[in-house]
Amino acid sequence: MVQTSVGIKCADDAGVRTGAARVARSAQRFGVEGQGALLTKILIGINVAVYILMLATGGGTLGSPGGEIFDKGALIGIGIQNGQLVGVAQGEWWRLVTSMFLHASILHLAFNMVALYWLGSIVEQTIGTMRFLLVYFASGLAGSAGALLLTEPFVPTVGASGAIFGIMGALLVLEYRATGSFAGPALGLIAVSLAMTFITPNISIGGHLGGLAGGILATFALSHFSGARARSIGPALVGLIAVASLVLAYVRVESYVL
Repeated sequence: MVQTSVGIKCADDAGVRTGAARVARSAQRFGVEGQGALLTKILIGINVAVYILMLATGGGTLGSPGGEIFDKGALIGIGIQNGQLVGVAQGEWWRLVTSMFLHASILHLAFNMVALYWLGSIVEQTIGTMRFLLVYFASGLAGSAGALLLTEPFVPTVGASGAIFGIMGALLVLEYRATGSFAGPALGLIAVSLAMTFITPNISIGGHLGGLAGGILATFALSHFSGARARSIGPALVGLIAVASLVLAYVRVESYVL
């Protein structure tokens, strides 16, 4: 029920959007319509294909990583492979992106892909494919920067978790835009996921925190503007988030030398 100037009415009679209609209105603020979850499925396909290729080329087993694909693509600040120095500190900047599509085991892959399907489908259909792509990669880069910042330089990091935490951050912003409150399911999901991050061994805390921050900032940037500005200023700000992640990563790897 809603209080109006002529008394209490139900939401429909008062013309107040609730439930799905309210969320749909929030999506309209982005200037886009739902376009299905095609990109989410493509990203899942790429991750699975990379893992199969890693195994097919002699890259470890179902329960452990390894091989040339893993060695060339895993995120590592600095390390030694075949007697040579490797890593981001050696100019191998592609590792910030390729590590987002590598996984340490079949369980690692399965867990991340289920999360990506459930959460990514919601966000992509709400904000549209292109904006989802921007959020995903900005979050992934922010996660890679966070992993470099809080992980020992010689420890490899892999996984789509940074981007997935970014999707959680996007859900938090979307929920706030739709309801005016942060006290909802998205916040609970983030709280539980962060708790697991801190209590589970061999988890990239920096990757998860960085991805979450990147997703929140990117989605806020895309949702803050409307009309023509939403198509120009929003993506430009997301680009700045990606650049800031690269700068943070650069500062971090430079500290290895110093």
